[in-house]
Amino acid sequence: MGDTTFIVWSIMNPTRERLHGFDALRGFALLLGVVLHSAMSFLPGMQIWVVADSQRSPVLSATFFLIHTFRMLLFFVLAGFFARMSLQRLGWRKFIADRLKRIAVPLIVGLPILFFGVLLVLTWIAAIQGRPQAPFTISSISPEAFPLIHLWFLYLLLIFYSVGLLARAALGRLTWLKMAFDAVFSLLLRFWLPIMGLPLMLSLYLYPNWLFWFGIPTPDTTLYPNSPALIGYGSAFLFGYGLHRQIHWLEVLKKRWAINLFLAVISSIACLLVFGTVPVFTPLSEKLSLAALYSLTGWSWTLALLGIALRFFSSFNATQRYFSDAAYWIYLIHLPLVMALQTLLSGLEWAWWIKFPSIVVATIGLTLLTYQLLVRHSFIGVILNGKRT
Repeated sequence: MGDTTFIVWSIMNPTRERLHGFDALRGFALLLGVVLHSAMSFLPGMQIWVVADSQRSPVLSATFFLIHTFRMLLFFVLAGFFARMSLQRLGWRKFIADRLKRIAVPLIVGLPILFFGVLLVLTWIAAIQGRPQAPFTISSISPEAFPLIHLWFLYLLLIFYSVGLLARAALGRLTWLKMAFDAVFSLLLRFWLPIMGLPLMLSLYLYPNWLFWFGIPTPDTTLYPNSPALIGYGSAFLFGYGLHRQIHWLEVLKKRWAINLFLAVISSIACLLVFGTVPVFTPLSEKLSLAALYSLTGWSWTLALLGIALRFFSSFNATQRYFSDAAYWIYLIHLPLVMALQTLLSGLEWAWWIKFPSIVVATIGLTLLTYQLLVRHSFIGVILNGKRT
């Protein structure tokens, strides 16, 4: 059957076949998080991470910056897409049970384990550096100061699922509203350049003291997500939901992959020329133009990668499928290991292009081993990825 027919058939029959390109892309977005965090000890300029390597690299700084422009936008587009797919297949009751198992349980169970893992590494770093480690107390945790660390995306997903289900229940029978939503979505896909990133652009522009080099402020230290995260990632989630409602647009994205990639590369070059490769901690006055350029770059990459996944990775591949399944587990547990490896290598006079890939490969290799031995064929794998078929 043709590519378009296969895509539509896959989505209309989700229990029989997976959309392999998007599955692979979701795993890719999660694994890029390992790359992102591994690069943070090598960023030039002021130390922003728990450890600063003796070898700094503008190349890794540019890599960090560009990955950060699109990675979570892409992830939340895919999350919205798969949310509607699952909702159509399961119904709202089973969908809630499924999301609680696969999102809420890893957050509730994993967060304290990972937090104390990070705390253990921080204590070790303090001992190596010969300085006292600030004592941690449960009483210091509050809704305003809550350590979500890198699991903040699960918390945000639960918010989006809840708001989406409530909106669907309250407004789902209004036919005119559905028609208006579909019309606006079609407009976005036809003329996406001027308006696709508008919600993100405005949220960044209106955010007080926006640190432009770091893009969307990461909502990892509080239960009250900042407005750019809610609006930027929320609009991406809504876009993914709408993309599943109008499935024929997948074919358009697939055909436009080269154009969108060209725009992504050009806007990325402009970003690096304007933003630089050294982290900047002072807000600038030209907020609107900077926010527009940043939003354009993030959405260009997002649409380009969606098209590339549909164009080149839609066929089944056993290795691709394996890494797609493993990526969730790898991302959940990788952070303490990355921090420990960065600390071990930070003082060595090796070149950054030796140390950085060593950290990435060792992290993925060790976490992949734990996935194979402890997760893939156990109840943990069922919780994270559902029953294997």
